[in-house]
Amino acid sequence: MAQAEKGNTVTINYTGTLEDGTVFDSTLEAMECDDDECCEDGCEDDDECGCGNHDIGPMTFMLGESILFPKIDEAIVGMAPGEKKTIQIAAADAFGEYDKEQIFTVPLSDLPEDLVPVVGDELVLANEDDEEIGVVVLEITEEEVTFDGNHPLAGEDVTFEIELVSIA
Repeated sequence: MAQAEKGNTVTINYTGTLEDGTVFDSTLEAMECDDDECCEDGCEDDDECGCGNHDIGPMTFMLGESILFPKIDEAIVGMAPGEKKTIQIAAADAFGEYDKEQIFTVPLSDLPEDLVPVVGDELVLANEDDEEIGVVVLEITEEEVTFDGNHPLAGEDVTFEIELVSIA
């Protein structure tokens, strides 16, 4: 039976979980979202609703391009179609360690006039070099807003259950 090698196009199913068992991503099931975050008509358009990952079905990619994480690519090498594997990935190799230096404060006067931040909002800001950075609003005072530029899962060790569906 064929085994996956770097450069192969592979199709996988996976489920990513946190240490407490919370599923944060999966190709096997649609992700639930809080009613406050979902559109009234459901979450058909992730960009519009901001409800997270709702794509289901196997994922196809070229092995070695690290579409998910390099550790997942490493785990798939040598697998045969139908084989399943569970791997644990340390925070540093997944979404990164939590970095307190990614917390920063901006005067309210520096924000666009039409932006009315709310604690917990996930926003995309541009820095001085026009590079976009995803942030979460941590705190708002009368004069400034504090943002967290860490990935929401930074500092979390994760586990992936992977099934190799096919090799093309």
